[in-house]
Amino acid sequence: MDTPELTPQEAARWALRAGLPLADERHGAVAATAQHIHAVIGTLRELDFGETPPAAVYAAPWEATHATL
Repeated sequence: MDTPELTPQEAARWALRAGLPLADERHGAVAATAQHIHAVIGTLRELDFGETPPAAVYAAPWEATHATL
């Protein structure tokens, strides 16, 4: 499902609503960044992880390391 692109004016409105007023010259950059994040999340949602357990159940092996000064 494609979503309409976020305009700089909409980005400014949402930022202000969140209590983060933006300078006028930042509206376009914030809109582009938000659009990119949305695209990355959309890609991640399409991945099939199958039976992969969540990261919280992973127990990393402990290895002693020797630091030298």
